[in-house]
Amino acid sequence: MANDQQRDPFDADLRGPVLRPEDAEYDEARAVWNGMIDRRPSLIVRCAGVADVVRSVNYARENDRVVAVRGGGHNVAGTAVCDDGIVIDLSEMTSVRVDPDARTAWVEGGARWADVDHETQLFGLAAPGGVVSDTGVAGLTLGGGLGHLRRKHGLSCDNLRSVELVTAAGEVVTASRDENADLFWGLRGGGGNFGVVTGFEFELHPVSPDVAMCLVFYPAADIPDRLRDFREYARSAPDEVSALTFSGVLPDEELFGDAASVPKLGILGCYAGPPEEGTAALAPLREFADPIADFSGVMPYVELQRLLDEDYPDGMRYYWKSLYLDGLSDDVLERLDHWTAAAPSPLSTVDIWHLGGAIADVGADESSFAGRRAPYLLGVEGNWEDPDADEENVAWVRDCIDDMRRFSDGTVYLNFPGFLEGGDETIQTTFGPAYERLVDLKDEYDPANLFRLNQNVAPSASP
Repeated sequence: MANDQQRDPFDADLRGPVLRPEDAEYDEARAVWNGMIDRRPSLIVRCAGVADVVRSVNYARENDRVVAVRGGGHNVAGTAVCDDGIVIDLSEMTSVRVDPDARTAWVEGGARWADVDHETQLFGLAAPGGVVSDTGVAGLTLGGGLGHLRRKHGLSCDNLRSVELVTAAGEVVTASRDENADLFWGLRGGGGNFGVVTGFEFELHPVSPDVAMCLVFYPAADIPDRLRDFREYARSAPDEVSALTFSGVLPDEELFGDAASVPKLGILGCYAGPPEEGTAALAPLREFADPIADFSGVMPYVELQRLLDEDYPDGMRYYWKSLYLDGLSDDVLERLDHWTAAAPSPLSTVDIWHLGGAIADVGADESSFAGRRAPYLLGVEGNWEDPDADEENVAWVRDCIDDMRRFSDGTVYLNFPGFLEGGDETIQTTFGPAYERLVDLKDEYDPANLFRLNQNVAPSASP
């Protein structure tokens, strides 16, 4: 770091370090998971606790500085870092405390799901998280949270009991069903619009150390037929089964040998219940046709959570968008086949998430999360390595989404938002009737829109 005598007095009020462009650690600290993002903030505050967050928020507000909030993980849209402003970095705040008797966990705002799983599985418990353990708890949860337990135990945000938040005014508040209930409603799906979340209290569920899982790959030449099989399976699948499909080349020679260069349709599923029941319940997914490869079986839940981690390395280039689909008509399946074949990168995939179950059991007015009534989510993942290929990969994702919009009401999963280029129109369409209520909350907790680098709900006073 630079000489302490050159430091702003702001630094002395903090327990965690402050990094500036002249510091040796600065370039590493400003780098985020998505290699497309290259921004240079003026300050990066690596918060050591809630007091550091409060002081950082106050400093940013009093000095009219742009604020980016960084949690623990991916943030595909790149909003965790900004040019010229302040990054409030929670990545050192990773503590997880489990109460096995109450079946709850208190999780700091910079934790990743790997941190949560490590502590909760000691007691045979789990909080519904994502499908990649490196994902940050905060961003996933505030935007909803789709994972391996979604149809049995709901979204990550559905399993919140309370949230600790630092508001734009620098106040520390608790939100729960009994305290600041309107704010609690908005935080479950409304993103980072209302402040910096420094802690989450989750309800936990029994998940034995071992779970039945399915991971099977079919030839992509049969994508429409295999997706018809999946559609038929999904109609009567028990809520314990959460499954998704993904299609692309997936060029892994270690896994697929001579078939590494062949396009594939993968099916990934988890059974949230006794493994012996799950093996039988998942069996039909493995029997649609002769597979290229089948890695299904019973494995520790923490291993399932880590299964896809290596497929999403730090620094690769990512651009993801989404749409909730009205169904899987034959026309939808034919277009999914087309867009899989059109992908410019062999690492990209076209994904279908089966929804319903516990997600749809929550009333539409019980949280701000949108998309509860959709049976499926389309996720289009542009994943590639060559910076010179940015334009064609981004164009492929956008063209696919534009084409598929006719099969949707236009709402999107805001954790897969592209670069949020859809602006207010996408936000308003997605939140629908909940939008005005979110604006009211924004007016109350962040009327100057200090927290605007997110899936932003603009306050009513915004120009």
